[in-house]
Amino acid sequence: MGQFGVGQSVLRKEDNRHLTGRAQFQDDVNLDGQAHAAIFRSPHAHAKIGAVETTKAEASPGVLAVYTGADVAAAGLTPLPCLVLPRTGALKRRDGTDAFCPPHPIISEMRVRHVGDPVAMVVAETQAEALAAAERIDVAYTPLPAVTETAEAAGPDAPQLWDEAPNNTCFHWEKGDRAATEAAFAAAERIVSLDLINNRAVACTIEPRGATGVYDAAEGHYTLYVNCQHIYHVRSIIAASLGIDEAALRVISPEIGGGFGMKYYTYPEHPLVLWAAKTLSRPVKWCSGRTEAFLSDTQGRDHVSHAELALDAVGHFLGLRVRTVANLGAYCSNHGPLSPSILYSEMLSGPYATPAIFAEVQGVFTNTVWTDAYRGAGRPEATYLLERLIDKAARELAIGSDELRRRNFVPPEDMPYEGPLDVTYDSGEFARNVDDCMRLADWDGYDARRKASEARGRLRGIGMAAYVEKTGTHPVEMAEIRFEESGRVRVFMGTMSSGQGHYTTFAQLVQEKLGIPYDAIDVIQGDTDNLPEGGGTGGSRSSYVGGTAIYLAAEKIKAKAAALAAHLLEVAEADLSFEDGDYTVIGTDRSIGLLELAAAARDPARLPAGMAPGLDERGRAEVTSFTYPNGCHICEVEIDPETGAIEVDRYRAVNDFGTVINPMVIDGQVHGGIAQGLSQALREHYVVDRATGQPLSSSFMDYGLVRADELPGFVLERHEVPCRTNVLGVKGGGEAGTVGAPPCFINAVVDALAPLGIEHIDMPATPESVWRAIRAAGSG
Repeated sequence: MGQFGVGQSVLRKEDNRHLTGRAQFQDDVNLDGQAHAAIFRSPHAHAKIGAVETTKAEASPGVLAVYTGADVAAAGLTPLPCLVLPRTGALKRRDGTDAFCPPHPIISEMRVRHVGDPVAMVVAETQAEALAAAERIDVAYTPLPAVTETAEAAGPDAPQLWDEAPNNTCFHWEKGDRAATEAAFAAAERIVSLDLINNRAVACTIEPRGATGVYDAAEGHYTLYVNCQHIYHVRSIIAASLGIDEAALRVISPEIGGGFGMKYYTYPEHPLVLWAAKTLSRPVKWCSGRTEAFLSDTQGRDHVSHAELALDAVGHFLGLRVRTVANLGAYCSNHGPLSPSILYSEMLSGPYATPAIFAEVQGVFTNTVWTDAYRGAGRPEATYLLERLIDKAARELAIGSDELRRRNFVPPEDMPYEGPLDVTYDSGEFARNVDDCMRLADWDGYDARRKASEARGRLRGIGMAAYVEKTGTHPVEMAEIRFEESGRVRVFMGTMSSGQGHYTTFAQLVQEKLGIPYDAIDVIQGDTDNLPEGGGTGGSRSSYVGGTAIYLAAEKIKAKAAALAAHLLEVAEADLSFEDGDYTVIGTDRSIGLLELAAAARDPARLPAGMAPGLDERGRAEVTSFTYPNGCHICEVEIDPETGAIEVDRYRAVNDFGTVINPMVIDGQVHGGIAQGLSQALREHYVVDRATGQPLSSSFMDYGLVRADELPGFVLERHEVPCRTNVLGVKGGGEAGTVGAPPCFINAVVDALAPLGIEHIDMPATPESVWRAIRAAGSG
């Protein structure tokens, strides 16, 4: 509707306060009388804890208290839960018993299981004093053997983290039809196999985590300020840990400087600052340092897989067989086992009509930081495996990579399509995405560009990846639209923006539905006191679940406003039309605007009989279907064979996000996702010493992030096929870039190296790893 409605590239509302420094982030929360906390963390990957000597720390300047695991246990704070295992009951071990969910202590008392495990907390007058005092804590550790390698964790000689988890195995997940898949492989003309690693990544948000706890003794009420993606989720877990009713805890989240899934979860520091605030009768603030974040934030990916694809004589897929070992770290995070099992396996079909698929995933414990959802949560891992395997098959069968994909795509006329993994795609034109992306990438001109690279002594490669992903997590969302006496409209949301542009797109939806001036709309988030429930932000759910909640609230408002307009204009509702925020008597110039109706609705004397005052309404969306964004990405690289250095020369993508609310915002999301995916594929790898468990890349001195000058301009197009399962027609798009980028980049790298006989290279494709692969191929 007009300049600011759905489909318009409206400039982001939030950017002005972000760019001028007026936005309040976690570290900007400073309360009168606050103290500061520092966490003393284990320097060992695996050790027994003996005596914890805190006398020197307690005597340090400014120190108010030092808390240990014994103090936490005496106070009755319960460990952090894993919500997936008891909730689903689906994850089992091979013997049929339930998956083992170990206790995740808030402060370790008997044993530490990864470098960075909390052993004590110091609270002092200043942060500097708390950090200095923490260095004076002495702990009598008895070091134990550690296991850090994903592929070795379940081995017979591997050190054991938990007595209750033999072979360090949490679960053994199976998905698909084993018998049908074995039959497909038995009938296959060709079987293509691939071993690959999906490297461990750190979220590296621009803003680290933090938390500030407040306790009101007079009211018996807690308030937690925390930069998190799901305030209701955090409130529920912390209330249970503290042994209080949820109504006694208010959670407020200020602006969030990036989340990527990592800030969705509850961490030990959250209940600790609240408990300390109550104990000390003053607010307690904790903020993570950057190296501390490498040791305590949830990490992502970390798979070791073997995959096999069965094909007939002309390249049709008959079956897919996958075995994956997934690293959970030392503990099960809130949703840790979900991503590598259910979310991962159900998307192994991709956009292809593969008749039979069977996947098995073994979730293992290691002496590393615990893992959980990281932008894409299982879908990037599935797409990477599948698209690498298909590219290898195309090369072995001497079929064009685009042609092999076309032969196996689910055709649009088969939509809705129910695949072999209990996933139903509602819409999508997969072959069209490939055609459009090849045109955008000038696929036909590639050979000339390759020859030009060769003339300069460079190797050139082109890679493609087609994807479809499932978006959405929590199915319930709430929105409330309130009309202020000032004439402004406030939209309260249960989701949380961490840079996605929610303030803008949600305002556009309200403007589209109600015709309220865009500049008069304020979007409010991040306070559990504003709404009784919400689903937070994760899994690209905000636009279609949050947007649906706005739609439902707006429909209620329109219905009530129409009745009030008919009453005030003394006509029947059927005689009214609604457009651009005005109710007009059809065939006349008599009208009344929605904001004028909101003012009238506050006066009981102007209301028809039986109508309650006010136009404010809530919408509660409870979706039963997910969305399936899809697309095609194409990347071209140049490699210097003397150094192994890779230049990403061109990147093109065509994406189907259904109905797009704001093209500029969604393109920005894709740009960020591609950069994040390329960063994992090019640079990022959290490395831990195999023998000691010591992190070797716990700062930006050793953990590589891709830089802006290493990336080309991304050229994007959108192919909008409206989703059939929500009223807005939208599909989630926040994670698509991280899904498509790694496989198409590695496919391009392998294409460049293929003339040397190199068939595969694992992420990250660093100059060293590429150089070694080239030298090994040459010596061979």
